[in-house]
Amino acid sequence: MPHPVVSPDQWQAARAALLQKEKEFTRLRDALSRERRALPWEKVEKTYVFDGPDGAESLSDLFAGKSQLVVYHFMFNPADDAGCPHCSFWVDHFDATMPHLRARDVSFVVISRAPRAKIAAFQQRMGWKFKWLSSGKNSFNYDYRASFTPEESTQPLYNVGTLVPGMADREGLSVFTKDASGAIFRTYSTYARGIDMINGTYQILDLVPKGRDEDPEATQDWVRHHDRYDA
Repeated sequence: MPHPVVSPDQWQAARAALLQKEKEFTRLRDALSRERRALPWEKVEKTYVFDGPDGAESLSDLFAGKSQLVVYHFMFNPADDAGCPHCSFWVDHFDATMPHLRARDVSFVVISRAPRAKIAAFQQRMGWKFKWLSSGKNSFNYDYRASFTPEESTQPLYNVGTLVPGMADREGLSVFTKDASGAIFRTYSTYARGIDMINGTYQILDLVPKGRDEDPEATQDWVRHHDRYDA
């Protein structure tokens, strides 16, 4: 459908009207962020040990001297030789954020169930530098509802109990904090569309005339590993 074409004054008026809605959205988003930060905390009672580039590391080690830790749950099944293209789309955005996050008392890591050797090979192929560890020898991904047994994959356990995962691994993000005594707490987790906010490409696509330009019945069917797009 052709778009209306208007005079500069008409465009300015239309843009100013939308700006008022954008400002309200920003205020609502800020308020929601305050509510998110005010959620109660859940103490982490289990001891998790991961296989990383520096060898075995506990969840506590992953804080790397910071009091806050963000974990991206990357879909990489142990049987696969490459990580999920859609999770790859997300983590393509992570490397440049790391110095800024560290400056704000935040450590950020990626965790998958695939064995460390497969993770290292795929990470080298993709050129990523962020810290990526394997949880293949512990229950971390299962406990934080990013991985599911065959029986669980058919139950509404994903996205805080609102969705059937439909597969063994799903995307997600979990946030933890550590107090002065060394106790660790989960403060937040988000899944599915909740991770949209950390995908910079989507934020830009939302600004252009075609938007995300995705088939509603096959969302993200266009996404490829970044080294697999046609020239």
